[in-house]
Amino acid sequence: MGIFYGMVARGQVVLAEFSVTQTNASTIARQILENMKDGKSDSSSSFSHDRYIFHVKRTDGLTVLCMADDASGRRIPFAFLEDILQKFVKTYGRAILSASAYAMNDEFSRILSQQMEYFSNDPNADRLNRLKGEMSQVRSVMIDNIEKVLERGDRLALLVEKTSSMQGKSLRFKRQSRRYKNAMWWRDCKFT
Repeated sequence: MGIFYGMVARGQVVLAEFSVTQTNASTIARQILENMKDGKSDSSSSFSHDRYIFHVKRTDGLTVLCMADDASGRRIPFAFLEDILQKFVKTYGRAILSASAYAMNDEFSRILSQQMEYFSNDPNADRLNRLKGEMSQVRSVMIDNIEKVLERGDRLALLVEKTSSMQGKSLRFKRQSRRYKNAMWWRDCKFT
């Protein structure tokens, strides 16, 4: 499940490639490169072969290709291709234009391997799934906050109830204390 093969090429010249499993992906990838138009136009396309899908992204004469299974869909492989393209251009810059076949394979095959592993196994690799996860976290935090507010509301209602009860009791105490004071005053008056 995931991405099994990745390749970066300039025209027909393969600059770097990496395969997770022993398949004929390299041969099929070269056939796809040969069949693609030689134009410099930017394009993204997918080709089916057996139970695998070959996803191709061409930008500024540089072609990035990967082989993935059907379960990966299109979003994750194209995110992988975009990431690889950016890393490749950032790492090698203008050297891409004059490099010979497999010139960057030693260094960049490790990056291909790491990114294949990341995009195949990490749920955060898919931007949509990551956003869904963040939304569910936000939702759970909001539900917790609402529950706390409702709980505070219950406590406030209890506090208001106790306050009104205390106010009634304080008025009763005030009346009783005034009666007691008057009674004591009349008793003192009778003694004198």
